[in-house]
Amino acid sequence: MTDLDAFARASLDGYLALVREHESTLTALDEQSGDGDFGHNLSHGLERAASRAAGAPDSEVWRSLATAFLDEVGGTSGPLFGLLFQAIARAADHASTPAEAIGNGSRDGLAAVQRVGEAQVGDRTLVDALQPAVDALAAEGDLDSAADAACRGAADTARLRARMGRASYVGERAVGHPDPGAVGIAMLFVACAQATGSEPPGAFGELTGSR
Repeated sequence: MTDLDAFARASLDGYLALVREHESTLTALDEQSGDGDFGHNLSHGLERAASRAAGAPDSEVWRSLATAFLDEVGGTSGPLFGLLFQAIARAADHASTPAEAIGNGSRDGLAAVQRVGEAQVGDRTLVDALQPAVDALAAEGDLDSAADAACRGAADTARLRARMGRASYVGERAVGHPDPGAVGIAMLFVACAQATGSEPPGAFGELTGSR
């Protein structure tokens, strides 16, 4: 098992733990802008990925995540998360460090997500957390900076009126609450940073109300 393989396994385990801990928060956020199933869908997808990965080599963890979300998770965000995990899986095959795997994979995943959904920063979607994380990795090259940027990007969605997705139909009702998809992306980057031994950034506690 390589360091990258161990990182992938630790990232999945940490991500699942974070989502389980904050599932009720994700659900409450989605009730403001959608049908309230995002927390369950994200948790279910990660549990299915963990089940798939349990019988597979650690080198297949990211592919287990991609397959679970592309094939087994409903809702609008399931396939988008699946595209991101698929891109990270491909990048990890050619990376030498965790930051390189996540940096290249999240960059390519962002491009795939935007090809499908056409969302930009400011539209109040998961892109509002993913784009800052990609930019931070490109500029700083470390997962701590990416996690902090993703959390801040997700928090900033609380002031936005949605221009894309289900939240665009509820008008001002969702304003004042972060977008659940963006929060889910922030949790991914926090889990990846934790997998390298880092603590969650202060912005994460502010985002989830757990500080």
